[in-house]
Amino acid sequence: MGDLMFRDGLLKGKRILVTGGGTGLGEVMSEAYAQLGATVYICGRRAGVLDETAKRISGETGAKVKGIACDIRVAEAVDDMVAQIWADGGALTGLVNNAAGNFISRTKDLSPRGFNAIADIVFRGSFYVTLACGKRWIEGGNKGSVISILTTWVWNGGPFTVPSAMSKAGLNVMTKSLATEWGPHGIRLNAIAPGPFPTKGAWERLSPQSANRGESRSGIPMGRNGEMHELANLAVFLMGDGCDYLTGQTIAIDGALHLASGGNFAQLSQLGDADWEKIRNEVKSANEKDRAKRSV
Repeated sequence: MGDLMFRDGLLKGKRILVTGGGTGLGEVMSEAYAQLGATVYICGRRAGVLDETAKRISGETGAKVKGIACDIRVAEAVDDMVAQIWADGGALTGLVNNAAGNFISRTKDLSPRGFNAIADIVFRGSFYVTLACGKRWIEGGNKGSVISILTTWVWNGGPFTVPSAMSKAGLNVMTKSLATEWGPHGIRLNAIAPGPFPTKGAWERLSPQSANRGESRSGIPMGRNGEMHELANLAVFLMGDGCDYLTGQTIAIDGALHLASGGNFAQLSQLGDADWEKIRNEVKSANEKDRAKRSV
């Protein structure tokens, strides 16, 4: 990772859970937190991936990093996981709702099952984890900071990613609602809406070759994709002490892409049936590879 802009030890004593922390942006944020002295818990569905990531980050930073396999779509499993973390050293100080699923598709081609595959993780799962932490913070008189990873589509819609856009928009409203309701308890909720930060998992499903026509960095006023350390710096800032008055906000970090061009997949309305058939097959093969890894 590039340079973090914070002094060493900034997050010493912090205990942070990152959902979907084994790969992609979750892994980047977990590494930044550990590098600055926090104890980090990462959860996801693939125990092997989590253990590998936890071991790597812990080895490189000397911080305690622990992987816990949990399917956040199951409320009881979430509660068990959070109880396990509390029993392992006390209350968390922070939560990052990062776990997500997404793929591009014409909405008319979606099945209820396809819709639920995303809504159950992003919308319901993120709420379950936030609730499990929040009620324990309130009960124990602990302060907490929650960050949810959203997208800029929460402001202007997400054609061809409707289940994700709907779910993330729900979390945007959760962020505002609970900032008010839980503010008296010293619990802050904010969100980050990243623009293009290329990660393997998301890009295989969101930028299959066939959808990629003319879709390049040219629409981004800054002329480039985001760099991982830039996202990590923002995620650290929102977790650190010193911005305690900042709550209920969703911050875009996208080089002004959504302001310039909407930042969504509107341009795909020009694709025809054959193009969508190709895209479907590419997304399907990414899913199959992923499933194979889960069953290992």
